[in-house]
Amino acid sequence: TQAPPPANRWHTDTAEWRRLHAHHIISMPDAWEYPYFCQWDLMFHAVAFAILDPEMAKQQAMLLRSPHFTAPSAQTPAYEWALSDPNPPIGAWAAMRIYQIDRKYTGQADQPFLRAALRKLLLEYGWWANRNDRSGDNVFEGGFLGLDNIAVFDRRFPLADGSRIEQCDGTAWMASLSLNLLNIAVELSQEEPEYADTCERFVYDFTQLALTLNASSDRGFLNWDHADGFYYDVIKRPDGSTDYLRTRSLSGLVPLLAVASFDRETVDRLPVLDVLKSMAWFVHERTTPTWLEKNLGQWHNNRILYTLVPEDRLRRICERLFDEEEFLSPYGIRSLSKVYGEHPYSFTEGADSQTLAYSPADSPVAMFGGNSNWRGPVWMPINFLLIESLQKYAHYYGDSFKVEFPTRSGNWLNLWEVSLELEKRLVGIFRRDGSGRRAFNGDVELFQKDPHWRDLFLFNEYFHGDDGRGVGASHQTGWSAMVAKMVNQLSRYSSG
Repeated sequence: TQAPPPANRWHTDTAEWRRLHAHHIISMPDAWEYPYFCQWDLMFHAVAFAILDPEMAKQQAMLLRSPHFTAPSAQTPAYEWALSDPNPPIGAWAAMRIYQIDRKYTGQADQPFLRAALRKLLLEYGWWANRNDRSGDNVFEGGFLGLDNIAVFDRRFPLADGSRIEQCDGTAWMASLSLNLLNIAVELSQEEPEYADTCERFVYDFTQLALTLNASSDRGFLNWDHADGFYYDVIKRPDGSTDYLRTRSLSGLVPLLAVASFDRETVDRLPVLDVLKSMAWFVHERTTPTWLEKNLGQWHNNRILYTLVPEDRLRRICERLFDEEEFLSPYGIRSLSKVYGEHPYSFTEGADSQTLAYSPADSPVAMFGGNSNWRGPVWMPINFLLIESLQKYAHYYGDSFKVEFPTRSGNWLNLWEVSLELEKRLVGIFRRDGSGRRAFNGDVELFQKDPHWRDLFLFNEYFHGDDGRGVGASHQTGWSAMVAKMVNQLSRYSSG
């Protein structure tokens, strides 16, 4: 018998998690510096496992969505010290990728797994849809959403004067989730046509989210800044006035992740996917032309495109994304534009004043404990998601969409070729260069030269935005292991 716990436990952030029972084998970020589960980290771990052990991957991907872990609201726990934090909703992406990787290597489509995953994911989707759209205008918040100190202000809290931050990535993550669930429903409908109704729901939801992020409305603001050609967070004051928080970071690239396309045969089987026809009633009810008509449901090479980012905006974002003076480093995509190194960004709102600067290694601020930094380093998992999205755009556009890589180089590539070039840069973190050194080992000569150490790999939490050396937790064998998937793909599609 133990003494009763203090009564104030019912007033903590974990009070809603009365039935959580964690008594399982769980893949940790690492067993030394971070010996605890992390929800969105675990999804990347599971996809990395799928190459070697698909059954383990399936079990890990769904573990935190079991009744042992979920709250009565169907929220999935984030991590052990803050169960209620919203993490990027990538569970549907992970389930579909594991299913696809397993099918590729075994030749068997495990639809029972996919059906079971969809049932759990639908419950979680309901929590997202009803919990995080707090203003009722379909703009989703969620706080830091796994990106820790990426913003100039701490996005978890309103400012002292009551102003709130309207996040561009919150709505984009939700749109990406709806598309990933749509992909699952489309796959299952091949054998079970009744999933067509589920497809219809996610077509409608994605359409509404795309309009929210991109189309003018009575909210008085858009996250897309036409002048800069980038998606920004917006600060919204109690009096309704707004301003852009003009920091070019990964949060403004998250809209790129919401992309999918379907071939003519699939659309003929599921006519609801022809969004301009299935949403004709919506357009008809509007007295003026809508953003939807010009930007959603476009056909090219017998494929129909779903995306938050239309072609003209995609081109403008790519100019910055592949600019070596902004996002493109020799080792992947930086989390914050390098321009803020020489030109830090400052913003003052009432009594709150903050400055954000490019910091390619350790965190320069105490936000989130100062042990994580999204203000410049290269993060492997987000790079992986961006690469997959570029490949989806390439599948739709083909050679009709080419960009300079790097920007201003005169070297024009399609987006598939760009994706492989990015993979080479990321894999280059671990490969020996011409002098026999591996970037992730930095200046540690023991690891660079000693024959007992030089071929041992540490999967750091993140990597220096300029020289590629490992930063943060040094045994982060979780999501940085996504590089294995890149190595696998390069071995099949590139001699580099």
